[in-house]
Amino acid sequence: AHERGAVLDHAVDSPGLRKASPETAAWLSLVAYVRHVFTDYDALLADGYDADSARFFVAAEMDEVLAGWGVRRRVADEA
Repeated sequence: AHERGAVLDHAVDSPGLRKASPETAAWLSLVAYVRHVFTDYDALLADGYDADSARFFVAAEMDEVLAGWGVRRRVADEA
């Protein structure tokens, strides 16, 4: 319930997602939440990796979390 609320709040409140379709806003919010909360993405950035490289290194881990939640769409396929 906590994750769902955090993702939905981000999707609705994010200025960058206001023009996105509801489906796109929900997906991007979900992916961002998983990336920041369940991976070492932020630590990689702090270590000097650029955002694209850090995303590459955590994509498989993100897919594992999402699959555990029943999500069929894969982040690694979009990279």
